[in-house]
Amino acid sequence: MTKQLSPEGGLIHPDCTITNSDTAAYTEVGRGSVLTNVTLGAYSYCARGCDIANASIGKFVNIAANVRIGPTDHPMDRASLHHFLYRSDMYWPDEAPDDAFFDKRRARRVTIGHDVWVGHGAIIRPEITIGTGAVVGAGAVVTRDVAPYTIVVGVPAEKMRRRFPKQIARRLTELAWWDWDHDRLRLALDDFRTLGAEAFLERYEEVLLH
Repeated sequence: MTKQLSPEGGLIHPDCTITNSDTAAYTEVGRGSVLTNVTLGAYSYCARGCDIANASIGKFVNIAANVRIGPTDHPMDRASLHHFLYRSDMYWPDEAPDDAFFDKRRARRVTIGHDVWVGHGAIIRPEITIGTGAVVGAGAVVTRDVAPYTIVVGVPAEKMRRRFPKQIARRLTELAWWDWDHDRLRLALDDFRTLGAEAFLERYEEVLLH
């Protein structure tokens, strides 16, 4: 049976843990995924087994299985790395957690633009920005920002090539089709399916001019 996404909010599959996170219209969270302090923009989805923390994710973002976004750090500058330092209440009933440490973690947000594809098993470090239209290859470890409409691969991730020439990328950004409403997307569906990016731009830029 075909699954049906909803304009009312996210389709959450079984065994997920969702904490302090928001899912928008037509979103989907795959089985066994964990979202913590995440905003998931309209039409975006993650497949099974993803772990996403402290992230602002745009619209139409495609996140494959077993992706890790915003993995949290241990305190490497202290005498110990262990979480008894900041989850101290788990070990001593009279102690409190280190709230300042957790506040610092939450503040180190990942920002992902619109229409991004994050491949299977990729890792995106905290405080990284992935530009609109970018592609992160499977298994990549992203340690620095990725420009819009750029494809990165490898460990650490490096630029492979542009997804489109600069002029096409600029025109797509100006068209901002990801802000179209649901009915308008439906009317353009056949053109999304059959036209290349430049032909699509030529048709819909002309519409916007009139």
